[in-house]
Amino acid sequence: MGMGRRLLAWGVLALGIGIIVVFAMPSYRQGEASIAGTTARDFSLELSGKPIRLSDLRGKVVVLDFWASWCPPCVDEAPSLNRLQKYIESRNAMVVGVAADEDPFAFSKFLIDQGVTFPTYRDPGTKEHSSPIALSYGTSMIPETYIIDRHGKIARKVIGRQEWDSPDMRAYFDALLAQN
Repeated sequence: MGMGRRLLAWGVLALGIGIIVVFAMPSYRQGEASIAGTTARDFSLELSGKPIRLSDLRGKVVVLDFWASWCPPCVDEAPSLNRLQKYIESRNAMVVGVAADEDPFAFSKFLIDQGVTFPTYRDPGTKEHSSPIALSYGTSMIPETYIIDRHGKIARKVIGRQEWDSPDMRAYFDALLAQN
């Protein structure tokens, strides 16, 4: 009986380690195949003081990033999103940030402190650190990013902090931006 319990304990431990390894793998964090090809959920937002809908950006590749000023990984990835915006903007693509910030002052301060250069919108419906727009996408943690192709289809979902200007990500965007 003692041997059976040991084997069970080792089996449970091995399963736990296996699950952790799968979730830690870059391929898991950098793309969720199950939503690839689905149409990006449309919503209203304001960019540069003008009301638009996400669908108005069809024809562009959109990097839709859900973030918040109170989120340490979001703070960490802001500079690389700025660099990505600079890298892709001349090729009919853009980063669009949607912030889950209830406090307009904290939101504005973050934009200034981090030197955010990509268009960003504060979801005014945010309550208790939860953005209704992000929830409509199924986002349960931030940062979370959806890469939307020129036809309005989700090409990739990225969970968690990312180095958006890494050689791998630049190669990914080069390939995506070369597609019609």
